[in-house]
Amino acid sequence: QVQLVESGGGLVQAGGSLRLSCAASGRTFSTAHMGWFRQAPGKEREFVAVISSSGGRTYYADSVKGRFTIARDNAKNTMYQQINNLLPEDTAVYYCAADFRGVRWPPVGYGYWGKGTQVTVSS
Repeated sequence: QVQLVESGGGLVQAGGSLRLSCAASGRTFSTAHMGWFRQAPGKEREFVAVISSSGGRTYYADSVKGRFTIARDNAKNTMYQQINNLLPEDTAVYYCAADFRGVRWPPVGYGYWGKGTQVTVSS
């Protein structure tokens, strides 16, 4: 069974930075495309970024380009999301997700999800 555990969220002031982590276990991490999603209060969950299984390709939502950087360390079975210049509208629960099928790029679906980590940005 795949387990994904997010960490690194918290309360930060606008303009600050955070690094989110997603620790994976249960399957070979290096075979999965890994993504970040977020869900703000009262809104639907939205795609943020995805990184290929090898780490060689990335893809971002237009709304976060230039401020978010996705990365992974396959030796540590961990994915990261560096967020700079945080804005109040970045307030959301951030989820990581895994696609082990690897059929399409970027993935169109993810089979495994974490429980999320809360990011709150104060103005």
